[in-house]
Amino acid sequence: MTENRQEAVIYCRISSAAQAAKGDGLASQETRCREYARYQGHDVIKVFHDRMSGGVADRPAMTAMLAFLRKRKAQTVVIIDDINRFARDVVAHWQLRALLSEAGGKLESPNIEFGDGSDAKLKENLMASVSQHQREKNREQTKHRMRARLMNGYWVFHAPLGMKYEKVSGHGNLLVRDEPVASYIQEALEGFATGRFETQGEVKRFLEGCPEFPKDFPDGTIRFEKVIRIMRRIQYAGYVERPEWDVPLRKGHHDGLVTLETWQAVQDRIDGGKRAPARKDINADFPLRGFVLCGDCGNPLTANWSKSKTGKKHPYYLCFTKGCDSHRKSIPRDELEGAFSGFLKELQPSEGMITLTKAMFRNAWDQRMTQAQAGVTSLKRDIAKIEKQIDGLLDRIVDATIPSVVAAYEKRLAKLETEKLVAEEKLAKGIHPKHSFDELFELACQFLASPWKLWESGHLTLRRTVLKLAFTDRISYDRKTGLRTPETTLPFKVLGGFSGQNCLMAETKGFEPSRRFPAYSLSRGAPSTTRPRLRRRV
Repeated sequence: MTENRQEAVIYCRISSAAQAAKGDGLASQETRCREYARYQGHDVIKVFHDRMSGGVADRPAMTAMLAFLRKRKAQTVVIIDDINRFARDVVAHWQLRALLSEAGGKLESPNIEFGDGSDAKLKENLMASVSQHQREKNREQTKHRMRARLMNGYWVFHAPLGMKYEKVSGHGNLLVRDEPVASYIQEALEGFATGRFETQGEVKRFLEGCPEFPKDFPDGTIRFEKVIRIMRRIQYAGYVERPEWDVPLRKGHHDGLVTLETWQAVQDRIDGGKRAPARKDINADFPLRGFVLCGDCGNPLTANWSKSKTGKKHPYYLCFTKGCDSHRKSIPRDELEGAFSGFLKELQPSEGMITLTKAMFRNAWDQRMTQAQAGVTSLKRDIAKIEKQIDGLLDRIVDATIPSVVAAYEKRLAKLETEKLVAEEKLAKGIHPKHSFDELFELACQFLASPWKLWESGHLTLRRTVLKLAFTDRISYDRKTGLRTPETTLPFKVLGGFSGQNCLMAETKGFEPSRRFPAYSLSRGAPSTTRPRLRRRV
């Protein structure tokens, strides 16, 4: 043991939680460094821990240690467990060595003796190079293993929002649903694909209204970028891909939140339209804002809260169009929405009408089931046709030499592969629907029988859904005459058109002539209907 005792600091580093599990953790490194310091007669005054890759020089604990050494202004021993704990990159190693020397630090380790001689520097340089090679080799091996698992249909990166990893027998870590966020995302994707949510802004507003969906800001809002990432993730369809690793689209072992067909419909809608911003003026206080038109000018009404002299706030709808006769003339919210609610109450067909409609739709359902059986054969033909086109494109790619032509072929090939997967998914589902006719018709009748009940729920998303499903266009409201008759959608027209309330017996006069003509027997011929011959004037 040396007689001259020196003060020392210990630097420990790990890059992953797996190192701690294998015994290479921070506590193990610190224990070994303390034993070395005791043997050398050093007094440990401080310990620094880093949890990040050794391939970079800029690390929080390393920066703090250098600042600590500079502040001491005295030579201090820096003890590391091994050279790969100091750095795992040759350039980063010598950068840190220079900074350490400048700050007054002297590097020591129980595994290597550092020195200023040429032989010591050669040995140190070789060990730093070996450490870098190990790091790069580990990265390559990890990437190869991850790519192989991706090729086998397993997602290997961070779990998407609404999904999580669970140990599943025969699969290892497998993506599963993470409720209730998974159901929120499923409803958002299906709603956008079917047109329930017309814009991405409505999807954003829907997710913000879900109580347990993670928010980005304290006011309960989320970023548009998060909505786009959710709508673009193929993992929600039960598939995986990694183009930058040459892993094309393939069926995953995990269950998706939606079908590939639904996911593709979402992509088509995103690529075919512009992103609409989420309007902050559409809220639960004024659900008809933007949907009701001014009866005088035809422009959408706006709405606001007006404060009276007593300080009490009152809700109003009004028209802000300059030159309009109703410009800035308020309409009480209760008056306008009361008239609208009254109209919704009238959209209730009779029980007999529902029974008749059910019989009509059951007949149409049976016809569609027959068509679906023929569609299976058509799908098989489509798949064979797509496979033939894929084979032709592959031959063209092999023969092509121009990079732009090859890129165009590859883009077309990727599109055909997606179309093939969608067709195969439809074929796998078969002709039998998930739900019976009675279940689906009962669900539809809950809305058709009384849209007013959904409106009275007060939920903004449900109210906006009623407006889309019940009306083909926006409605007009006149301050003097009230709500004008709106144009309803086809289901309500059918149910209203067959209603017995407006059915009257046809008058006899409209079918038979009112004047009686003489009857003729078989023996008495009817008079000729031809014109008599013209007489020649004498």
